[in-house]
Amino acid sequence: MKHIDKLLDVNTLETMERHLQKDLDGVLLSAEIAHRELTISCYKKDIIAVLRLLRDDRKYMFKMLVDISGVDYPEREDRFEVVYHLLSLKFNARIRIKVAARDGSSVPSCHEIYSSANWCERETYDMFGIPFEGHPDLRRILTDYNFDGYPLRKDFPVEGKVEAYYNTEEKRVAYKKVDMPQEYRHFDNVSPWEAVTGNSSLSDDSTFDSDEFKDK
Repeated sequence: MKHIDKLLDVNTLETMERHLQKDLDGVLLSAEIAHRELTISCYKKDIIAVLRLLRDDRKYMFKMLVDISGVDYPEREDRFEVVYHLLSLKFNARIRIKVAARDGSSVPSCHEIYSSANWCERETYDMFGIPFEGHPDLRRILTDYNFDGYPLRKDFPVEGKVEAYYNTEEKRVAYKKVDMPQEYRHFDNVSPWEAVTGNSSLSDDSTFDSDEFKDK
C-alpha cells in the first residue's frame, strides 16, 4: 500500500506553477518545485490576496491550511520568513508560501481566510515574536505568562533564561535563574574531556594502565 505522498503528481504542480506565473504576474517573487511540493514567495503586503486566490480559484483549491511557521535568519535585513503550508485535497497537492519580514514589523493575519490560522499565528508570534496585524487575540499560547524572549529565535540562549521549581515555603511553582551545576560543553571534534572548560587535565589521567585490559 502506497503512502499518499507517493501519489503526488508533479505534472499537476508544474501546471499550477504555470497558472500562478500568469495569475500572480507582478506579485510572485519566485516559484520552484522540490520534493513533490511547490514553493512560492511574495511580499507580505500581497499574502492575503495570494492565499485567497489559492483557496478559491478552481485551478488550485487549497482549502486546508496545514501550518504556519517561522524561520530566523539573523544575518538578513529581513530577518524572518513566515511560511504557510497548504494542502489541496481536490488535486492532492501541497504548496508552501514564504514571505519575509523585518524584526518588529507585522504580517497581515489570514484568520478570516483560514480559521485555523488563529492558533498557528499565535504559535508563530509566541516562538518568534512576529506580530500578525488584524489578529483578534494575539497572545502567547505555548509559553507561560510573562515569559521573557522568543524561544525559537537564534539569539535565544539554548539553556533558557529561567527554570521552574516547586517552592515548598510558598507551596507553588516558582521561577529562578537557570542554574548550571555542570559546565556547558562545546563539542568541536576534540576530546570530550578537553572540550569542558577547566577540566582538560582529565584527558591526561593515567589512573588506568592500558596493560590491564590486554588478554592474558
